This record gives sequence, C-alpha cells and structure tokens, in this order.
Amino acid sequence: MKPDGVLGEQKMTLKRFFLQWEWMLVLIFLLVNLVNAFLSPYYLDLISIRDATMTFLDKAFIVLPMVFILILGQIDISVASTVALSSVIMADLYNRGLPMEWAIVVCLAVGALCGWINGFLLVKFKELSSVIVTLGTMILYRGIAYIILEDQSAGKFPEWFSYLGWGYVGGIPFILIVFIVLAVIFGLVLHQTTFGRHLYAMGSNLTASQFSGIRTNRITLIVFTLAGLMAAVTALFLASRMGSTRPNVANGYELDVIAMAVLGGVSTAGGKGRMIGAVIAVFLIGLLRYGLGLVNVPAQTLLVIIGALLIFAVMVPKLSGLKRKTAHRLAGKN
Repeated sequence: MKPDGVLGEQKMTLKRFFLQWEWMLVLIFLLVNLVNAFLSPYYLDLISIRDATMTFLDKAFIVLPMVFILILGQIDISVASTVALSSVIMADLYNRGLPMEWAIVVCLAVGALCGWINGFLLVKFKELSSVIVTLGTMILYRGIAYIILEDQSAGKFPEWFSYLGWGYVGGIPFILIVFIVLAVIFGLVLHQTTFGRHLYAMGSNLTASQFSGIRTNRITLIVFTLAGLMAAVTALFLASRMGSTRPNVANGYELDVIAMAVLGGVSTAGGKGRMIGAVIAVFLIGLLRYGLGLVNVPAQTLLVIIGALLIFAVMVPKLSGLKRKTAHRLAGKN
C-alpha cells in the first residue's frame, strides 16, 4: 500500500504543478497573441514587438516590489506620485545647473526616501492601514511636485540620457535587459532567501511572525523603501522616453501596477504569489494593449478587457478551493 500511496502523491503533485495559475497565464498569453495576430497583420513583426516593450516596461519596475508588498498583505498606492515627484525634482535640479549624473542620484534618493516614509509611518502607527497611509502620501507627493513645477514641464535633458528609454544593446532594448535582470534578482530574493520566506510568513500571520523572532518592522521598512526606489527607476526611464517631465506624469500607474501583480496570481490578502506570474502578467497586459492599439480599439474597451481578466484571476482560485472543499465533503460522507 505504501508504494501506491507514494505514487498517488507524486501524480497529485504533478497535477497541481500543471494546474498552477502561472500555466493558465501562459495559455492566456498565447491566446492574446493569437487574437492580436488575427486582428492585425502587422502584429507579428518581431521588430515592432521588440520596440513595443519600451512603451510599457517603465511601469513594470514597480511591479517587482509591489509583489513583495502584496505578499505582506499591504498595498502602496503612492508609487505613481513618487514617480512624479522624483522626476520633477531631477528635472528641476538639472535645469538649475546640477550635472545630470548627480540629478539621477537625487532622483533615486528621493524615491527611496518617499518609500521609506511610507514604511516608517506604517511601522510607527500600526493602527493605520497601508491604504490610508499611502493615500495620504500619494496626495502629498503629487502636491509637492505641483508646487515645484506648477503646470509647467521641465526637461531638455542631455542627449545621452535618452539612451535609457530608447537605447539598444545588441539589438535588444536596454530597458528590457534592465527589467529582466532586476526581475531575476527580485525573484531569487523572494523564492530563494530567508528574507523571502519571512515575507510569506508575515503575509500569512503577522502576529505569529513577530513571536517567531522575525524583524517585521525592519522588513516592512525595506520593502516600502524598495518600492520607492523602483518608482524612481521608473521615473528615470519615463523621463528619458518622454524627453521631459511634468507633475501629472504616471497618472494611473498605481492601478496598472497592482493589476499586473494581481493578474499574476499575487493575493491581496497576503502570503501568496510568485514573481514569475507577475512578470508574465506585465507582458500579457503590455502586448494586449499594443496589439489592440494597432486596430484602434478604444481605451475604454481595453479597460473592460483588463478588468474582466482581473475578475477571472480572482475567481479561479476561489472556485478551485470551493471545488476541493466540496470533493472533501462528499468523500467524508462516503
């Protein structure tokens, strides 16, 4: 009986492996590409697809730390405002005479500081939810950006700066290479380190994690600081691609980022999700928008499609869990 039991467990494990949400995402990704190719004869041009990644990967940098935040059971809706503030301060300082290299350093520092402030407030005032805290800082950071530039734009960056958004390395977009490298690093940290295991533990049960000796305050500070830093990276690539910046840049980025993470299978309740799913979702949504944009599908229709995908992503795990519970109940009665 023992060998049969082991064999049954192996079959069940293999079945669970192929029923993971990431495989469903791969199928949806292939379906999206087939539909796009059917709708437009120009979609399958590899050069165009390659170049299309430059238009949507800037916000993808924020998805990486957002996975960490959601696994913690938290959320950060101030990331788009952090993008705006970081880019505005960078551009303003450059236009005032600061060398561009130092302006970039300041941009990254401002983003990290904004994220650290979010984490500090959450650690200091534990009774406040991350929604309330980051809603407040979202308004604050965007407001400061408007105070600095009002309704004006700032830019006229040096020519070399445009390489970030439009440059190639061996025929591959520079932004794509940077994103892949960072995605691998974030994925390894999440799935192969003690830090990553602590993230899952905190998201599953924060109180138990605290009693287990996990430095929950320190981890929260690190994760939100990373989110601010990656928002500043987004600011660099976005400003490079646009050639200038304004206080209203990146409007709606926070919703796109959260949508990509949730579609990737990351639970907003915390303690569940994988980096690979979020990365697949980045390219799925990005290429979906690019393909449907080729046939002039209205932006409102795109929102409906993405919203339907999100509802599907949330419902499938729930339905699977309900099916398993029903099966266990029936088995118990028999």
